[in-house]
Amino acid sequence: MGEQGTLADRTDMTTKTKPRRRWKLWAGLFVLVLLVGAGGSGAGLLWLTKLPDLEEMEAEASPFMQTQDGAALVMAGGTTSEYIPYAEMPETLTEAVIALEDVRFREHGGLDMRSIGRAFVSNMRAGGIVEGGSTITQQLVKISYLTPERTYTRKIHEALLAREIEAKYSKDEILERYLNRVYLGSGARGVGAASRVYFGKPVQDLSLAESALLAASIQIPSIVNPYGDTDRLRVRALQAIVNMEWTDSITADEADAARQEIETRAFTRSAPAYGGWFSDWVAAEAAEQAGGRPVTVRTTLDPELQMQAEAAIAEVLGDRPMQAALVALRPDGSVAAMVGGRDYSDSQFNRAVDAVRQPGSTFKTFVYLAALAEGITPDRTITDQPIDLDGYSPENYGGGFNGIVTMQQSFVRSLNAATVTLAYYIGFEKVAVAARALGIEADLMETPSLALGASGVTLLDLTEAYAAIAEGDGPVEAWGLTSMTLPDGTEQDIARTKPESSDEARRLLAHAPEMTQLLRAVVTSGTGRAVAGVPGAVGKTGTSQESRDALFVGWNDDYTVGVWVGNDDNSPMQGVTGGGFPAQIWAKFLTAAPATDETSLNTITETVGGTCNIQACSEAYRSFRASDCTFQPYGNRPRQLCER
Repeated sequence: MGEQGTLADRTDMTTKTKPRRRWKLWAGLFVLVLLVGAGGSGAGLLWLTKLPDLEEMEAEASPFMQTQDGAALVMAGGTTSEYIPYAEMPETLTEAVIALEDVRFREHGGLDMRSIGRAFVSNMRAGGIVEGGSTITQQLVKISYLTPERTYTRKIHEALLAREIEAKYSKDEILERYLNRVYLGSGARGVGAASRVYFGKPVQDLSLAESALLAASIQIPSIVNPYGDTDRLRVRALQAIVNMEWTDSITADEADAARQEIETRAFTRSAPAYGGWFSDWVAAEAAEQAGGRPVTVRTTLDPELQMQAEAAIAEVLGDRPMQAALVALRPDGSVAAMVGGRDYSDSQFNRAVDAVRQPGSTFKTFVYLAALAEGITPDRTITDQPIDLDGYSPENYGGGFNGIVTMQQSFVRSLNAATVTLAYYIGFEKVAVAARALGIEADLMETPSLALGASGVTLLDLTEAYAAIAEGDGPVEAWGLTSMTLPDGTEQDIARTKPESSDEARRLLAHAPEMTQLLRAVVTSGTGRAVAGVPGAVGKTGTSQESRDALFVGWNDDYTVGVWVGNDDNSPMQGVTGGGFPAQIWAKFLTAAPATDETSLNTITETVGGTCNIQACSEAYRSFRASDCTFQPYGNRPRQLCER
C-alpha cells in the first residue's frame, strides 16, 4: 500500500543529520510531472474538468458492521472491518505507521515534494510509473476514491484530491480515516480488525512491537503480514522501531524491548472468520442506513450462536459432499445466526436466503393450520388411501396406506395421501392463502402437489412463517440491524417497521396453540424424534422427492430455527430425510444455544405428567404455574396437570 518507502530509504538512521531542503528543485520537478501527465495546458484543462468531486465520493464510504456484542463482522469476500476512533488508537500504532509510511505527515499539506521528486526521476529512468512517492493522505485518496491503475492522470487526480482533503480535515481525522480503511491482509480491513485477526485483541491493547508489526503489513499486505512472509515482516517492523527511536517517538529502552519481542514473536492463526453470509445479507440495508457516512452499524448476529451453527453443520455432515443452510430467529424476528453453506470462503452463495428449494413436508404445516382454521379438529378422521386428482397420485414415504386415521395421526406420521385428501377437502387455494398470510412470498401453485411442498420457497421465508406460529402473531419479517454509531460518536437506533398482520393471518394464528401441539407430537412420537432431547422442541420434518431436499423447521422456548440439507445441482441424496441430518443439526445447534431474554409465546413446557400449552392454560386458570404445567383446583385438593 505504501509507495513512499521507509525513512531509512532516504536518511541515514545512525545520525541525526537531516538532508538539506531543496524546495525549488522539488517544486520544479512536481510542475514537470504535472505538465508531462497532462500533456499540455489544453489537456490539463480536460482532466481538471474530470476531477472527481470529493463530497460525492465520500458518500460512497462503506459502513463498518459489528455483531450484537461489538465484534467485527466478516464482510463480502471474507473481509472484516471494525471502526476505531482516533482517540482510541494507541499512540505507538499511529507513530509506527507515520514512521514507516510518511515521516513528514505532520508537516506537509498532502504532498511530499521530496518523495515526488525522487519518484519522478525513477519513473523517467524506467519509462513508466515504478515508484509512487505517496503520502498517507494520497494513499487515503487511492483506497477510498480512485481506481487503482498506475497512470499519470490518476496520480494528478490523487494529488489534487489529497490537497483538498488536507484543507478539509485535520491530520488526526485523516489518519483515522486511513487506518480504518487500509487493507492489512488476511481479510482484515482497518487496524481494528487486523488487531483481532492477527493478535486476538482489541487495537487499544496492542504493544509497541505489535503496533510496529501492523504498520509493517501496510506496504504489501497480501504477502508481508503475520500469516505470510514473516521474515520480511520482521525486517520492516524492526525498521519502524529504528525510525521511531530516531524521531524520539520512543525511548532506547522501549525500542530494545520491542526489538526483542519482534524477533521472538511466534504467529499462530486465530479461529476462522464467521458470519459472512449474514454480513452480505444486511450489507445493502446497512449502506442505506449509513448514507455514505463512516458509521459503525451494530447487528443482531450472536457470535457464539453463529459459530455453534457452523460447527453443528460441520460435525453432522462431516466429509459428506452435500450443502446445508441454517437460520435462527429470536422471538422478535431478529436473526441470531445465519449459515448459507458449508464454507463461505469457497462459496458466498447464501442458500438460506437465495436458494429456492422444495420444502417437502414442512409445508404440510400450512395445510393443517388452514384445516384448523376451518374448524377441523385434530381428532377428526380422514382417509389415507390411494387418491387420483387429475393424474396426481401421491404415495406415502416407504409405500403403503393406513386407511382411516385422525388428522393428528396423519400429521405426526407425515402421511402424504391423507394430507392431499385434507387439502382437497378444504381447498388448495386456502392452503396457498394460509402460506401467503404467514409470509411465504414465493409463487405457489394451487394444485394437489402444493400440499406436499412442491412449490419452491426459501429457507428464510419458511422459518419466518414458522416463527409467526411460534409467536401467534404474524407475518414475521427477519431483521438484522439494531443501531449505528455516527461519526461524532452518537448512538442512533435503526427503526424498523413491523409487517402489518392481515385478517386472514389473525384468523389462522388464533389456532397457533393447537398447531403447536401437533408439531410437538411430531417430535415426541413422529418423524422428528431426533430432536426430542431439546427441551420444549416442536417442529416438522420435510423431504422432497428423491431426497433432493431435506429440512427440519421448528422452535423451542428461545429460537425458531430452520435447517436445510441438499446438493446445489439438485441431485438426489441417498437415504437422507428431514428427520436425519437436518434434525440432528437442529438438535446439536439448540442443545448448545444459550437462552434468550424472551421466549416464544406458543411453547411447550416439559412436566412429569406430560405437556401443556402455556398460553391456553394461563387463560383458563388463574392459579396456573408454568414451571410444572399445574393449576390449583377449587377445594382442598392437590394441584392438577393442565391438559389444555
